[in-house]
Amino acid sequence: MNDKVEHTEAEWREKLTPEQFHVLREAGTERAFTGKYEKNKAAGEYKCAGCGQPVFESEDKYDSGSGWPSFTAPADPQAVKMNQDESHGMVRTEVVCARCEGHLGHVFPDGPGPEGLRYCINSAALEFEPEEKGGD
Repeated sequence: MNDKVEHTEAEWREKLTPEQFHVLREAGTERAFTGKYEKNKAAGEYKCAGCGQPVFESEDKYDSGSGWPSFTAPADPQAVKMNQDESHGMVRTEVVCARCEGHLGHVFPDGPGPEGLRYCINSAALEFEPEEKGGD
């Protein structure tokens, strides 16, 4: 699952949109209530926009009122890594993709799930793959 993905800055810029590059590679944050997945309620899987690794599932998504997609847990604990973030005069826990080390967002201890965590994630860091309907 975690085969590392590495690119040069030029390769990342070519692969990602300017907003995705800013969020994933420069640890930026999109404005609250502007992300394309903030209100998404469809069933499916959220993947890292940098490398395609599954990072969150719709069943763990909830409306936190924060303005960003929020999840109670990652799709797999091995899919993400946590780093201490001391930027902007605060101490927070940054969430990054374990495969490409792209910045996804932050995790806070005020969520509703069994662990009490809120993974506050930028839409620009994600690609959504809807659950396939029906079948045979």
